[in-house]
Amino acid sequence: MSMLVIVLASAAILSVAYLTYGPLLVRLLKLDPKAQTPAYELRDDVDYAPLAPNELLSQHFSAIAAAGPIVGPILAGVMFGWLPALIWILVGSILIGGVHDFTALVASIRHKARSIAEVVRDHMSRRAFVLFLSFVWLALVYIIVAFTDVTAASFVGTQTLENGETVTGAGIASSSLMYLALPIIMGLLQRYAKLSVGWAIIIFLPMVGVSIWAGQYLPVDMTAMLKLVYPAANDAMAHKTWDFLLLAYCCVASVVPMWLLLQPRGHLGGYFLYVALAAGAVGLLFGGAEVKYPYFNGWTTAKGETLFPVLFITIACGACSGFHSLIASGTTSKQLRYETDARVIGYGAMLLEAMVAIVSLSCVMILAKDAPLLKDGQPNLIYAQGIGALLEQFSAFVRARGWSGFHLSSQLTVSFALMAFTTFVYDTLDVCTRLGRYIIQELTGWHDAKGRWMGTLLTAGVPVFFVMQSINGVDGKPAPLWRVFWALFGASNQLLAALTLLGVTVWLWQTRRELWVLFVVGLPTVFMYTMSTWALGRMIYNYVRQLQGPTSPQQITYVLLGISILLLVLALAMLVEAVMALTRSSNGGSRPNAPTPAMVSG
Repeated sequence: MSMLVIVLASAAILSVAYLTYGPLLVRLLKLDPKAQTPAYELRDDVDYAPLAPNELLSQHFSAIAAAGPIVGPILAGVMFGWLPALIWILVGSILIGGVHDFTALVASIRHKARSIAEVVRDHMSRRAFVLFLSFVWLALVYIIVAFTDVTAASFVGTQTLENGETVTGAGIASSSLMYLALPIIMGLLQRYAKLSVGWAIIIFLPMVGVSIWAGQYLPVDMTAMLKLVYPAANDAMAHKTWDFLLLAYCCVASVVPMWLLLQPRGHLGGYFLYVALAAGAVGLLFGGAEVKYPYFNGWTTAKGETLFPVLFITIACGACSGFHSLIASGTTSKQLRYETDARVIGYGAMLLEAMVAIVSLSCVMILAKDAPLLKDGQPNLIYAQGIGALLEQFSAFVRARGWSGFHLSSQLTVSFALMAFTTFVYDTLDVCTRLGRYIIQELTGWHDAKGRWMGTLLTAGVPVFFVMQSINGVDGKPAPLWRVFWALFGASNQLLAALTLLGVTVWLWQTRRELWVLFVVGLPTVFMYTMSTWALGRMIYNYVRQLQGPTSPQQITYVLLGISILLLVLALAMLVEAVMALTRSSNGGSRPNAPTPAMVSG
């Protein structure tokens, strides 16, 4: 089967959903283009500032599209076959993930652009607010651990391509460091030289390409540097060192002014990711690739992982992600120009991320089941070499039509794809650390400089403990840290989506009392809650089994077991709070911190 057929059909389905279900959501939520949004009502040009939809879309998309839509689809596609993964990406993004992002954004703007946690406090209780924030903080820690470790893996070792060219992790590390410097320079020029966003993108986006090309010629070889002080150093030590340095970066990036790094990188990264998505699409459309991987591998993998619920927590971003609600209600809602812009920002960005997931899944689909690349199972390398192969086929397509001098080096294309992967991650790492710091400050009341640093060090410091560990998988064999934490991240992230939908359901039912609420947001809540708690329960069972195994249990297993149980308890407590809030509402009782009419107008 041709990849072109699958990609075009998927794009058509997502487009039809945007043009039909998107407007329906606008009507159901009664979005008013004339209503004053918090971006204008509370405008301070620091946090609250209206932004044109195209600029806000790039910023929002850059923040939500992390490694999830790459890693998850590749892992799930390899495990269960490409068809179950594709179906979940399409159905999940249209009916669950898009609804989740859209309603979280609308709920925030209807509550003065406050966070989804504060919406929970208004419509449930202060206790539910604390439970929700605690759950979110733990989920953020899991995200930071998983994304830090999978990124550090890209910075070590050497990949030999089929044509004999090599791509070094040290070169990717160098390109990444150069990329991080660009938005800082861009931010300084925007602030002090009054450089417009448009000119900044025109100037700096090509420089990202230069950094990708230059990285392989100016490598930052951490293994070699460590050997200068410790001759026995190896790639594993270099990997751990990059883990630590990335977390140190998170600390700094989460406290510097937003104009210096977060905002310019959001603009620059967003457009670069558009280029990455376009590059994959071009390769798929004109490369003539054929599907080789099996469409279905069975309901259970060789390691005992079952399609239900594992598929639905492995593919998080790209189908549905609770993390998106934190972005939507944390920063995006403060910059939404008109209420109706929520359709393109909330719903549209989720469908765009689904296309990123489909392009990532395609990198599995073009491989044979016994391909050597699949044995290592590193999704960043599968993605990079897949994109490289697609672009190489596109290059051959162009040459065959008379452009004999057109050639895309495999080394350049694979470096480009790995750079795109790390760009996705950078935007998420420091945003997660910043959000974690906000949560610590909110829970403790430490809003001064000491609280800012304490919250940051705690949020980035806890992951240090995890990334320094060596972990065994369920089979008792050593496993990559990111691989173990990906399942934990997926379960907690999907459960966060369920809790967000739960809060939105309570809000809409209390303010609307219309049957559509139960179908549009209620059913997605039930589905996500079921899959994620089921997955957490399986993890708890597996950890207990590991502790009772014949080998000496690892101390880290006790920690992971304890946190998994805590997440499940917090989720169940939140469900109880929601039921109590709905019961009070049905009985006509008052609810704590009831919103003013302005909060629920429209």
